[in-house]
Amino acid sequence: MKNTAKITRAMEMVSAAKMRKAVASVLAVRAYAHSAWGALTNLARAFEEYREGLLDVREVKSVLAIAISSNRGLCGSFNAQVAKKIREEIKNPGKLKINRIGIKRIDSGVSDKDLKIDFVTVGKKGESVIRRMSKNIIAAFSELSYLPKIEDVRPLARLTMDDYLAKKYDKVVVIYTNYVSTVKQETKIRQLLPISRIDIEKQIAEMDILAKEYGLEEPIMEYKIEPSPNEVLEHIFPRLIEMQVYHAILESNASKESARMLAMKNATEAAGDMASDLTFAYNQIRQMKITQEIAEISAGRAALEG
Repeated sequence: MKNTAKITRAMEMVSAAKMRKAVASVLAVRAYAHSAWGALTNLARAFEEYREGLLDVREVKSVLAIAISSNRGLCGSFNAQVAKKIREEIKNPGKLKINRIGIKRIDSGVSDKDLKIDFVTVGKKGESVIRRMSKNIIAAFSELSYLPKIEDVRPLARLTMDDYLAKKYDKVVVIYTNYVSTVKQETKIRQLLPISRIDIEKQIAEMDILAKEYGLEEPIMEYKIEPSPNEVLEHIFPRLIEMQVYHAILESNASKESARMLAMKNATEAAGDMASDLTFAYNQIRQMKITQEIAEISAGRAALEG
């Protein structure tokens, strides 16, 4: 047990170092992500009547989900919560089947069992869960599981955008874990495509505490579009979608390392408690044997003297 405690203690220290880096990375990008979401909201509002490209809203018959997990275990309930969220969405895909144009809902006429749900995975644990569920995985990006750069995320974002523009999928969502604190992480599902003002505003509403922390406020703006809406759609929207994917991965990384550090800390304490209990039990048994031997010696001496 003492050797186990030493191992888990070493793993806890490594996880703590990784956690500090991951948390620093996600805190550094949150301000930009919040501003990017605000800009995306204003652009979606400006293009409210412009139904083309990444703003094209269709009846949902097929969904692409980006599932973000870890490559390894030993991180508490982190991967279990992601797997639970995936199962819930597959079993009850009612929310996945809804698209919106402004405040108008577009409900899908496809039955739950006929709804096509494909996956892109980040992390091997989520990939193995989805394969066991016999769901189709169109791409796996296990190398993005720890502190990627924005350039590393672009192939993933480009894949999802290209498939959406090609009308292979009518909706794209991301399943990830939001970092709240060292002891609290929340598994969430977010809509990436089509770009929806209402859904983005919900995301920003949940980030209000961050807006106060960084002193950010995103006012409603009126945009003058130059040189053309097509140019904006081609260059601005893809960058903002990339940022949403990048931010989700960094949030999951910070959550994963926090969960792993806490799990190793608990394992170290449990191993220490178990070692103490075993030592106590060993000393009790040893004392009993010593007492028994003394009693036998005393009885033997008394018999000889008698």
